[in-house]
Amino acid sequence: MTSSAIAQPRQAQDSPRVGAGGATAQQDAAAVMPKLLEVEGLTLQYKTPQHLVTATYRIDCAVHEQDRYVVLGPSGCGKSTMLKAVGGFMTPEEGHIRLRGREVVGPGPDRMMVFQEFEQLMPWKTVLENVLFPMRISGRFKGKDAMERALSVIDKVKLTKFRDAFPHMLSGGMKMRVAIARAMAMEPDILLMDEPFAALDALTRRKMQDELLQLWEQVRFTLMFVTHSIEEAIIVGSRILVLSPHPGRVRAELDASQLDFNAVGTPAFGALSEKIHGLLFEHELGHAARHEEPEA
Repeated sequence: MTSSAIAQPRQAQDSPRVGAGGATAQQDAAAVMPKLLEVEGLTLQYKTPQHLVTATYRIDCAVHEQDRYVVLGPSGCGKSTMLKAVGGFMTPEEGHIRLRGREVVGPGPDRMMVFQEFEQLMPWKTVLENVLFPMRISGRFKGKDAMERALSVIDKVKLTKFRDAFPHMLSGGMKMRVAIARAMAMEPDILLMDEPFAALDALTRRKMQDELLQLWEQVRFTLMFVTHSIEEAIIVGSRILVLSPHPGRVRAELDASQLDFNAVGTPAFGALSEKIHGLLFEHELGHAARHEEPEA
């Protein structure tokens, strides 16, 4: 489908790509760093029995090495659809997705997905066997090479003592580490996580977020993470791409690199949270204000 055939949605009032208090040195530095993942003019569509749905419209963004890049938006804005396209499971209607300068045309081991539930670990296999499985089934790594890579990545996620344990013996955080280790053993360029903690209660979610950040500090992998939670986006992300309501368009790209768990409740954290809330919901608030009845 050509770009002229795509119905153009109402223009969003896109915000500039700034940090919590304006342009940041961190973003200026990122601008000159080599780009790992480039998304250019990305429009995604899918069919339902009744409609042709435009999920995202002409999105531009870039992910750099060791980024914790969070895609944030309300339900239905196309953020998960965008992640599927980066994974190679959807073809853009227009625009491009490039990884290390190469066009993404399908799934590949250079992009590994970690799903919402960590129960995708095979319960009859040990930690070591779970990590070995995708290497062996894909044929990318074999024999001694696969074993060495598995042991190395298990050590990186601090699970060497548990390599012979089965999934039911592990805590939720340890299962997450195994799932990430299994993905990392394939040596992907980028790890994709689609709302991995969405189904968890608040306390478990907080623990999982902390586990993820600790693991990132140890390994420094590149992460693209989808969420609809403003707080989670600020805690997990070094940069946040804010999408508008359906169809998803870029509202802003924000710097959250200086904020983490310790910043929760601080003025800086609150200010960024309020800024994001305004970007996500200002259209709804403005619409409601216009329809208020005047006082008698």
